[in-house]
Amino acid sequence: MRGCVFCRIVSGDAPATKIFEDDILLAFLDIRPITRGHTLVIPKSHATDLDELNPALGAQLFAGGHRLAKAMRRSDFPADGANLLINDGKAAFQTVHHVHLHVIPRQTGDTFTFAKGFVLRRPHDMEHTAAAIRIGLDRLAAEERETHA
Repeated sequence: MRGCVFCRIVSGDAPATKIFEDDILLAFLDIRPITRGHTLVIPKSHATDLDELNPALGAQLFAGGHRLAKAMRRSDFPADGANLLINDGKAAFQTVHHVHLHVIPRQTGDTFTFAKGFVLRRPHDMEHTAAAIRIGLDRLAAEERETHA
């Protein structure tokens, strides 16, 4: 969809700090993060909301978010857990009308910082943060190779 900013990111016509990309999904840092590492995972094919999203693609979307949440625990910035969230429709505060999964890293005891992040929503060092998550993905892949060896 020409007017969709996420479709423009997929096509390379809009900038994004990419974390992961394959033929089906794209993950990139949120430009207004709640916490450091707040990442969006999107299907490359446009679906406005969950009504339009193929359930099999939705499963792949969640699997991508799951993998990123695991990688964040292995990254060079502290993450003890994550919130995985989809805002579906305007009533649920969806502001970009292309289905996307928020993967928001969390730390034990970060309630105040997390709440403050909702108000401030300021980017952190995007390139350093993206590199740290990619390192987490590499570490996760290495663990998986060791487990299957």
